[in-house]
Amino acid sequence: MVLGLLSISLKVADIAISKAFYEKLGFNQMAGHVDQKWVVMKDPNDQVIGLFEGMLEKNMLTFNPGWDANAKHIDDYIDVRYLQKMLSDKGIDCGQMIGENNKGPANFMLTDPDGNPILIDQHR
Repeated sequence: MVLGLLSISLKVADIAISKAFYEKLGFNQMAGHVDQKWVVMKDPNDQVIGLFEGMLEKNMLTFNPGWDANAKHIDDYIDVRYLQKMLSDKGIDCGQMIGENNKGPANFMLTDPDGNPILIDQHR
């Protein structure tokens, strides 16, 4: 099972300070807006982190079906609705089911055994 592009979504206290810190570690902004208090950053090894001020209760893993490491659409991916069904069939609580007849952007959340939130977020 391929869940899509993996990134870490971090709850930050000050978006500008956090962005500057991660730039020193070699990350560059690839999406988002500091004035909107969120940015997505990538390093030369295609590792992706999202920084979110005032938007998250805690840090989480995020998977984006249908995206590559540059947030570009890929053709070969598993739709978020099917992923949710596959995980639910394995006994994982994925919250309210997304309508199977819908298409396009959708998301769902699950929690690992240690209480860490995981967002499956399809943008296309």
